[in-house]
This record gives sequence, C-alpha cells and structure tokens, in this order.
Amino acid sequence: MSTEASTPAEMRRIAIASCVGTTIEFYDFFIYGTAAALVFPTVFFPALGPAAGAVASFATFAVAFFARPVGAVLFGHYGDRIGRKRTLISTLLLMGIATVLIGLLPGAATIGAAAPIALVVLRFLQGFAVGGEWAGANLLTAEYAPPGERGRYATFPQLGPAIAFALTSATFLVTGLVMGDKDSTFLEYGWRIPFLLSVVLIGVGLYVRLKIEETPVFRAAQATRQPAKRTPFLAVLVSQPKEVLLSAGSLTMVFAFFYMGTAYLTAYGVNPQGAGLSRPTVLVLGIVAAAVFGVATVVAGVLSDRAGRKRVIMASCAVGAVWALLLFPLLDTRSPLAFGIGITVTLAIFAVSYGPAGAFLPELFHTRHRYTGAGLGYNLAGILGGAVPPLLAPQLTSAFGSIALGVMLSVTAVISFLCTRALTETAGRATLHTTEGDDLVDANGA
Repeated sequence: MSTEASTPAEMRRIAIASCVGTTIEFYDFFIYGTAAALVFPTVFFPALGPAAGAVASFATFAVAFFARPVGAVLFGHYGDRIGRKRTLISTLLLMGIATVLIGLLPGAATIGAAAPIALVVLRFLQGFAVGGEWAGANLLTAEYAPPGERGRYATFPQLGPAIAFALTSATFLVTGLVMGDKDSTFLEYGWRIPFLLSVVLIGVGLYVRLKIEETPVFRAAQATRQPAKRTPFLAVLVSQPKEVLLSAGSLTMVFAFFYMGTAYLTAYGVNPQGAGLSRPTVLVLGIVAAAVFGVATVVAGVLSDRAGRKRVIMASCAVGAVWALLLFPLLDTRSPLAFGIGITVTLAIFAVSYGPAGAFLPELFHTRHRYTGAGLGYNLAGILGGAVPPLLAPQLTSAFGSIALGVMLSVTAVISFLCTRALTETAGRATLHTTEGDDLVDANGA
C-alpha cells in the first residue's frame, strides 16, 4: 500500500518546519560549543588554569555526545510508537529548557563546585534532546518526499546546523562587540544572552511544529500494524544490526570534521598558542564558512538523487582523508586567510557527506523502527566522531604537534569510506509501507 502523494504546499510546510526545528535545536547546541571555547574555562573552571580549564570545558562539551544515543533510544521508541510530530515537540521543549537554564547558571566564583556539576547535567539534557531530534526531523521530510526527490527535500533539516552555526557566531560577535570584546562584562553576563535568546526561537519552533501533520508513511504503518513483539530498540538490533553499525561508521567523519571544524577550531583560532587571532575575526570567518557549508549541503543532497547517496558520501570521505593531512600545516601559518580557508574547506567537505545523510539513513531502516534505527546510527557516530576527537586533540597536540590531529581526522575519513562502501545504495528506493516485515521497496516496485 503506498502512501498518498504530498502536495507542493504540504512539502513546503514540512520543509520549513524541519529546517526551523533543527536550526533551533542546533543553535542551542552550538552556542554551548562556542561558549566552551571562549568563556567556560574562565567562568566554570578558573582554578584549573587556561590549559586544563580548556580540557575540562571540552569534556563537558563531549558529555552531550554520550547522552545522544540514550536520547535516540528513548525518543526513537516514542517516535516509532506514538508518532514523529509529538516526539519532536518534546525534544524541542527539553532542549530549550536546558539551554535557558545554562544561561541562568551562576559561575564557579558564586556557587563553587556546584556550578560545573550543574553544567554537566544540563549539557547531558541538551545531548539527550538532540539525540531524538535529528532522526525525527529528517523523517518528516523523508517520509513525505516523493521518490526521486528525497535527497533534495532531506537537505532542509540538514541546513539547520549551517544556519545555527552562522547565528551562533553572529550572536557572540554582536554581544562581544557591544559589551567590549575583552571587557569583564562579557565574561560576567554577556555570554549568557545567546542562551537566553533561545526562548524566542523555541516559541517560533513550537508554533511551526504544531501546524504540521503526522507523516503519511507513519499513519499507514499504524493502520496496518500488528501488536509489536519487541520494542523498536530491540527490533532494530535484531533485524538490522548491520545497518546501525555501518551507518554509525559511515558518519564518523561527518562528526569529526564538523565539531573539530567548529568548536575546536574556534578555540584554536583565538588561542595565542594556536592561530592567535582576535575573537571577532574568528567569528566572522565562522559565518563565512557556515554560508559555504549550507550551499554545499544542498548541492550534495540534490546530487545524491542522481548519482546515488553512497557515491557522493564516499567522494567526500576520500577528499577528507587527504585534506585532513594538509589542514593543520596550513593553520600553523597563523594567518587569518589560512584560518578562513581551513575552516571553510573543512566544513564544505563535511557538508558533502552530511547533505545526502538526511535521506540515506531513513532509507536504510523499516518504518516500524526507522526513528530508532536512524537516530541510533547517527548518534553512535556522534560519540566516535564528535566526542572522542575534541577530547584527544589537546593531548595529541601536546605530544606530537598539530599534524597528529590531521592524522586522526584522516583515519576517521578512511573508516567512513569503508563503512559507506559496505552499505546498500538507497537512492532508488521508494519508502512505502507494505507489510510489517518489509516496507522498503525499490522505486520500480521490486
């Protein structure tokens, strides 16, 4: 049984809703990363000194990545049982509350050790919410989009991180310039403004998401579904463990390049022992890189409808393996131009993999556990590529120099290339609900 075709007006509404939602979620997520690079070592870890404070700050940043698979399992369970729409509203609210509370959290100078402990708890909740967000937002477009155009429409939620990174950099830039880039007021309360402003964005996101309907694929699955023998989590592990593990490996480079290219390079850019650039310079270059990142995401997603998801992602990984070895020698020249090229090219390579991923992962999994499967694979990749590299980066740099970071990133690209190659091409599939046991069929009906 196929699902009813979506009208152009419906697709525009779904595309906007998914893009707005992921933009808000990732804005909340990224302002933490920017703050971790610029102010948290001073505000929450002053007793550790600059170097150890930076390590501790990025350790709290990494906490969210370990929370993401937990969120993927829990929210995936409800997303596969009660629907995509209601689950996405829950993730949006949880992320917003945690972000605002971070903005209100007193520093270590006020409440001592309770400050970093509370920060870790709130960061965990951020990661928990994002763990349930990505799969649901992409399922909205993937399950509504017509066959042959899923890669194109799936780029809308994938644009969220690019827009959010630009908004984050712009917000910190304006706040710093208004209050004085090096003035104590920025460290005291100026950094809190981006966190508190998320209240407005959350209101917009809720309004948009309350206006959309549940996906036709999910409604069709609900109408014919027999009582489930297993929870979605157990079902996906039993029936599609290969897809979960290989999709995680496939996206490891995506996370490594993105979070090294945003949070870590932001810290590297302003560090006197790194690029030694001013904070406004680094933030402006981040905005430029985000614009290129967004364009590359759309181009790659559209191209994947024609050339195939695997081919586009593998090309990105191959280029990434080489670029990673060139990146830090380039950055070590310590010029603004080199830094701008470094962050822009790194995010562009990431985007070429990220664009098709919005359609690729949902197409790999059956409707009955698609939310859980796609979310689990994506967020396991977050641990491998998003949590581990930033934690290892300071120690590797200290022991072997910056070239060690390039080698580490190159290894993640090779892993992703091999895992993507081992997966099935999905670009020709029509995501239809047929039976409880098999709901993925080729576009020609085979």
